[in-house]
Amino acid sequence: MEALITSIVKPLVEHPDDVSIDVKEEASKIVYHLTVNQADVGKVIGKNGRIAKSIRTIVYAAGTDTKKRIYLDIM
Repeated sequence: MEALITSIVKPLVEHPDDVSIDVKEEASKIVYHLTVNQADVGKVIGKNGRIAKSIRTIVYAAGTDTKKRIYLDIM
C-alpha cells in the first residue's frame, strides 16, 4: 500500500524526496500518514480537495481485501 501511495504522490510534487509515509496499525484500522514538503501540500490536496479525495478513493479501493479499515491522512 505504501508503494501505491508513493507512486501516486511523487509525480505530483516538486520535491519527491520529501515524501514519506508513516504507518500506524491498530486492532480495527490501518492509518497511513502522508507527509510532503510544505510547498507541495497544495498540489497534493488540490482545488477544493479533489486530488486528495481521488487519492483516498484509490487507496480505499485497493485495501478492500483486508479486514481492517484503511485511512489516509495528509500532513
